[in-house]
Amino acid sequence: MSKIGAAITGVSAFLPEKILSNADLEKMVDTNNEWIITRTGIKERRILAKGLGTSDMAVPAIKNLLEKTNTKAEEIDLIICATVTPDMRFPATANLIADKIGVACPGFDIAAACSGFLYALTTGAKFIEAGTYKKVIVVGADTMSSIIDYQDRNTCVLFGDGAGVVLLEPNEEGLGIQDSILKADGSGAPHLHMKAGGSLKPASHKTVEAREHYAYQDGKAVFKVAVKSMAGVAHEIMERNNLTADDVRFLVPHQANKRIIDATANRMGVGTEKVMLNIERYGNTTAGTIPICLWEWEKQLKKGDNLILAAFGGGYTWGSVYLKWAY
Repeated sequence: MSKIGAAITGVSAFLPEKILSNADLEKMVDTNNEWIITRTGIKERRILAKGLGTSDMAVPAIKNLLEKTNTKAEEIDLIICATVTPDMRFPATANLIADKIGVACPGFDIAAACSGFLYALTTGAKFIEAGTYKKVIVVGADTMSSIIDYQDRNTCVLFGDGAGVVLLEPNEEGLGIQDSILKADGSGAPHLHMKAGGSLKPASHKTVEAREHYAYQDGKAVFKVAVKSMAGVAHEIMERNNLTADDVRFLVPHQANKRIIDATANRMGVGTEKVMLNIERYGNTTAGTIPICLWEWEKQLKKGDNLILAAFGGGYTWGSVYLKWAY
C-alpha cells in the first residue's frame, strides 16, 4: 500500500476592495512613498471595512474554494485557521467560519503570527497522513488594520488585510507536502508583540490610553533576525532534501519585506523569476501572504512542481515547507 501524503488540491483567496496607498499614508503620518518603497517594497495594501472581522474574509474565500474543487461544505472534516486577529478571543474563528458556511465540523485556531499558515498547513497535513480526516481546510487570514496604530509610521506602512485558503486531501502519488521545518524562539518576544490585551495585562482605561493594544515592532532587531532565520531555514530544507536551485520551481515567501525576500532567494540560489512576489500590492497580510501567493500563481503551477514555502514572524516563529504541487 502506498504511503498516504497530504496534498493541496485547491486554493482560493479574498482581498478587501478598499485600497490604502502610500499617498494616503503620507496624509496620515510623517512618511513618504519613496521611503516606504525603498525599505519595504510596498506601494499599497487592502483594508477590510469597519464592522467586519477575519472570518468575513475567510468565508468568501472558502466558498470559492469549494466551488472550484466541486466540494460540498458538509464534506469538510476539519478547519484550521491561522490568525493573530481572531474575530474575538473565543470561540475560535475557525468555529465561526464553519457556522457561516453551514457546517459543524471540528476546528481550531493557530496563532504563530506570520508563520501561522506554515504551522497550520503542517498540522493539517498530519491529520491527513494519519488517516484521521480526508478533507481539511487550512486558512491563513488576518485583519491587521484592527491592531495597527496609524499614528506609528514604523508599523502602519507595513500591513494589510487579506485571507488565503487551501484544501488538503490524501495523495498516494508521492505529491503534496514532502517535508517541513518549524522553529521558534520566545526570547524574541520583546521585539515583536502586542503589549496589552492578554491575561498578563488585561484591557483597561490605562492600556487603551497608552495605545498598548496595537502591534509593536522593533524594526531593526526584527529585520536582522528575520533575514538570517528565513533565508537559513529555506536553505536548510533544500539541503535536507538534496534540492538544488534548478530543482525548485518557485520560492513562496512570506511577504514581509522585499529585502528579506531577496536575501532568502539569494541564499537558495534562485533568481527573481522563481520568486512569488505581490508585496507591492498587498503589503504584509501576516498569515495570509503565502496562500494568497499560491492563489495568484495557481495557473502557472504544474503537477509535480517543487515549491519551497518560507516565513518568519512574531514569537519569534519561522519555518519552511517543501511540497510538490498536486494538480
